[in-house]
Amino acid sequence: MDLAQTFRVAVESLLINRLRSVLTTLGIIIGVGAVIGLVSLGRAVEAFIASEFNALGSNILQVTSAAPRSPTRDRIAPLTSREAQTLLRPGVAPSVVAVAAEYQLFGQVVARTNNTTTTIRGVSDNYGTVRNWAVSVGEFITPQHVADAARVALLGLDVVERLYGSRDFNPVGETIRLNQRSFTVIGVLTERGGTFISEDNVVLVPITTAQSRLDNARTPDGSFRVTTIYAQARSEAELPSAVEEITQFLSEAHGVVFADEQDFRITTPSDILGIVNQVSGVLTVFLAMIAGISLLVGGIGIMNIMLVSVTERTREIGLRKALGARASDILNQFLIESVLLSLVGGFFGIVLGGVAAAIGTALIPQLTITLSADAVVLATVVSTFVGVFFGYYPARRAANMRPIDALRFE
Repeated sequence: MDLAQTFRVAVESLLINRLRSVLTTLGIIIGVGAVIGLVSLGRAVEAFIASEFNALGSNILQVTSAAPRSPTRDRIAPLTSREAQTLLRPGVAPSVVAVAAEYQLFGQVVARTNNTTTTIRGVSDNYGTVRNWAVSVGEFITPQHVADAARVALLGLDVVERLYGSRDFNPVGETIRLNQRSFTVIGVLTERGGTFISEDNVVLVPITTAQSRLDNARTPDGSFRVTTIYAQARSEAELPSAVEEITQFLSEAHGVVFADEQDFRITTPSDILGIVNQVSGVLTVFLAMIAGISLLVGGIGIMNIMLVSVTERTREIGLRKALGARASDILNQFLIESVLLSLVGGFFGIVLGGVAAAIGTALIPQLTITLSADAVVLATVVSTFVGVFFGYYPARRAANMRPIDALRFE
């Protein structure tokens, strides 16, 4: 019997038991659909995160304090406002075009009868420009606010909702209390969101206000500590040069001789994006592995049904062998049946994954979830493997039957 005839016989056998065939493929359909859906979702999240980072600025460096790696140095010299200002002096860091500083602390915000605990960031007047963060209503912190250490504040949308009950409320002109000190709200920040922690749960005040009125951040040399320095390179291509220039400047300022004595860390957008993508990638793989359990269950279901089919068709197998069918013909027939069940299940699983992607995109407009070619190829390969792996034993069992024993079977 040639392969084409074997294929025809296998298809006819599956069509005779349509309901059984459909139920058998359900495990494969659900498994493939879940795997494809989760992989597509993970990639959409990674693409969204990448676009968000590009929107925030692909040429922005973050400089923070960090513990030295060298055991011979345990002192951490703080970053200061004076260092942030010095970076813009001619010849210090030619690749840097703008520098914004931030001093961060936590505090309680009270408005009317409501209160919440949030992050308070003291920022320089160019912070919004450097970090691409605008206001939806009101105005941003001005150079005069910084010079006067003014008690003015901008609220994130989460804080507005907690204090006033609605994100649409306009609190400009309202008086709030930050750590028991009165402040006037001058603006509301645009929605920022966040990958893991929402940046909308924040209050911005002039950096000098945070350093002197809300905290005592003065250093022995008369400057003030800062938590983070944001340095904007001229272009993304000049990021390496900017890193090198800032490293040299801060190493001299902090008395660093060897690289492992550095008490600061310079983080590039690609560093942050790589960490976030690594975490989301691991999570995607983990979820896909859980979904893959459905494929395992589906494969076991195929093996079980094929074993039942072999038992039910024992006399048929014996009769075919008595009429001259070879063991390889019987093996191919049952193997083709199991592979067909898996491929059909894989096809409809791909359709299910596409439907899930469309629904996910509709429910989460920020994400564009699409099926990638490699995910479809992976689903096809996995489906075929499941059919061959779980179908081989029943097919082999049928092929090894002795004709005389099969014909005697009742």
